[in-house]
Amino acid sequence: MRLNLTKKDLINIIYMQLGFSKQVSEILMNDFLSTIIHNIKNEKKLKLSKFGTFTVRQKKSRIGRNPKTKESKVISSRNVVLFKPSREFKEFVNSKND
Repeated sequence: MRLNLTKKDLINIIYMQLGFSKQVSEILMNDFLSTIIHNIKNEKKLKLSKFGTFTVRQKKSRIGRNPKTKESKVISSRNVVLFKPSREFKEFVNSKND
């Protein structure tokens, strides 16, 4: 079973299933991903119906420790992206019918 799905794999799926050229499929995929990234960055939230919601959360700075050297270091504050799957997506993943 394959663990990683690359952007190239998605472009090939669009090419095979929709019949667009690979160049058009790549443009379509890049535009789709850039739209998602742009909305998450600017609006701090993006909901894809029947898939899930991406939100941006601010994490505070904290003290972390290197487990190998036991050295303490300050981890700076940063934004992180969270994903919460929709009810439909959860039901699809947990369904017994494959």
